[in-house]
Amino acid sequence: MPDFDVVVMGAGHNALVTAAYAAKAGLKVGVFERRHLVGGAVSTEELVPGYRFDYGGSAHILIRMTPVVRELELSRHGLHYLEVDPMFHASDGETPWFVWRDAERTARELEALFPGQGEAYRRFLEDWTPFARSVADLFNSAPSPLELGKMALRSGQGRDWQAQLSRILRPYGDVAREYFSEERVRAPLVWMAAQSGPPPTDPLSAPFLLWHPLYHVGGVARPKGGSGGLTQALRQAVEAGGGQVLTNAPVKRILVKGGRAQGVELEGGERYTARAVVSGTHVLATAGALPDEYVPAAARQVRVGNGFGMVLRLALSERVKYRHHREPDSRVGLGLLIKHERQLLRGYGEYLAGEPTRDPPLVAMSFSAVDDSLAPPGGEVLWLWAQYYPFELASGTWESRQAEARENILRAFEHYAPGTRDSIVGELVQTPQWLERELGLLRGNVMHLEMSFDQMFAFRPWLGASQYRWPGVRGLYLTGASTHPGGGIMGASGRNAARVLLRDLTRRRGT
Repeated sequence: MPDFDVVVMGAGHNALVTAAYAAKAGLKVGVFERRHLVGGAVSTEELVPGYRFDYGGSAHILIRMTPVVRELELSRHGLHYLEVDPMFHASDGETPWFVWRDAERTARELEALFPGQGEAYRRFLEDWTPFARSVADLFNSAPSPLELGKMALRSGQGRDWQAQLSRILRPYGDVAREYFSEERVRAPLVWMAAQSGPPPTDPLSAPFLLWHPLYHVGGVARPKGGSGGLTQALRQAVEAGGGQVLTNAPVKRILVKGGRAQGVELEGGERYTARAVVSGTHVLATAGALPDEYVPAAARQVRVGNGFGMVLRLALSERVKYRHHREPDSRVGLGLLIKHERQLLRGYGEYLAGEPTRDPPLVAMSFSAVDDSLAPPGGEVLWLWAQYYPFELASGTWESRQAEARENILRAFEHYAPGTRDSIVGELVQTPQWLERELGLLRGNVMHLEMSFDQMFAFRPWLGASQYRWPGVRGLYLTGASTHPGGGIMGASGRNAARVLLRDLTRRRGT
């Protein structure tokens, strides 16, 4: 008898979602995580006394477009979501505006500030909400090669579907320009679309902008106590189903015999057998844990890219105070802080040249404004995500250039909130090198693989492995950001992989 029905390698949020579904189905599950806590990039710790820092993603948006939280009854396991409204605080430093959960309120306020732009926003939402919903549907299922055509057809609603498809195939910067003539409105929307990685000039990138209507459908939320509240609840769901979760238990290799996954061996030498193995780690880490003869060439040829973003996480003794401040709205939502579109394009150009951008656009998150458990009374946590930052530098090393990059991020933020540096009492600097070393995000890519069209949907991680099964090894399954639908806090990959796994094991058990 094997030790487990299912062994799960890694305890990122997608891996835990798969494990929780398997445990709920009555399977004996073992989860093995190399770090001292579960969650991967969806985890939280008190790194400065009194201040709780997230290690990775902080805004929970796309997971609310899935049934994961409801189906796994995560509220019973301690997950408590706090609504974030306004969802976004957009600003060039001079004229702030807000994206509210209520789309009509957003449009009204935009129209008052920028005549004509509120109406453009209404038109944008009307044109693309059906498409965005179709994207969410595709996220929640195993991919097929015909996604773009399906999305265009589903979102047509009497419109010219060929014209819809033409727009979907264009760069998202071009599509934004079609709707919004005012750069102070357009630039923050383009900056939010850039969070998936590709710049606004990349062909086939329009979906990164066109799923914006989903924010009004699902909203933005934060787990009470930090982003890791989600993965702590998932761990409890696994354990409530009889599963075991082991931390400080790095997997060294996946055991394969006769073309079938048999279990895992830990770095300490312990072996655990199983009917099936699920890898929630980076696809290249999975490849590295397999015997060479079971790693196809396509697995070694996936494009990881050269870094992506960098994060400066600050503990402040005082609350953030923006120059043009609207208390508390300016501190609640994600700050989409960008001076103009050229700032983003210039940053991408510097990145291509192997240089950290000198004046980055920022996403500013001060979620202590909605959750007082993150900071002491009167204090604040402030997390600044910036782009773009190469993993491989044209000159110097990240050890020698971290202070420079950190200073540039802080200086860029002080364009919006002068004097912030005076209240810093602690910090965590997450360079691309740090992200690889500490979180296993190879080459600092928080999406695992580049989110370009040739590595999305049925092409993620590659065409032969898009159904959450590792080709050539029976009983080996994949989940996580390396698989469809990619990075971000969604859990759809974990749920999709669980459905494939359970269907296979149920069929096998019945034969």
